[in-house]
Amino acid sequence: MKIYVGNLSFQSSEDELRDLFGQHGNVDEVAVISDRETGRSRGFAFVTMSDDNEARAAIEAVNGTEVGGRTLTVNEARPKAPRSGGGGGGGRW
Repeated sequence: MKIYVGNLSFQSSEDELRDLFGQHGNVDEVAVISDRETGRSRGFAFVTMSDDNEARAAIEAVNGTEVGGRTLTVNEARPKAPRSGGGGGGGRW
């Protein structure tokens, strides 16, 4: 299950999240999302856990806890919405 972790401190690391969620089960992957241009954290991450029951337990335990001075928002990640295929300009032939 993929888990969304929001309201992260900009100093939060992947290792810190792996340790936090690892207390509740096996963590497969952690990705702290960063800005393409600045490389700075955007304040959210995704954690992937293979066992859905462990993932639900982790969501329940970690949601609303304070890490790095910020209260985390944790829930099951929603599928990425498809982008509308807006084309380029409508130039003439």
